[in-house]
Amino acid sequence: MSETGENVEERTPEERRALFRVVTGDPTPEELAALTVVLAAAAGGGDEPPPKARDLWSNPADRLRRPLEVGPGAWRASVLPR
Repeated sequence: MSETGENVEERTPEERRALFRVVTGDPTPEELAALTVVLAAAAGGGDEPPPKARDLWSNPADRLRRPLEVGPGAWRASVLPR
């Protein structure tokens, strides 16, 4: 016997296969359909793949020349990324 007092073997195959069941109340078929759609959407996770990370090696902004810096340590700062 389960906690609800009904035996698992007494349930029909449709009841054992169901994803959810109505315990109290009397929902309309439209309400059950809406609940099914919401649960399916929440469990689906989406079909589109996650966005790819940007490849900074092919960044078009790197083709533009940066202004030359003058002063102490400027030669070192010329090769460091910004």
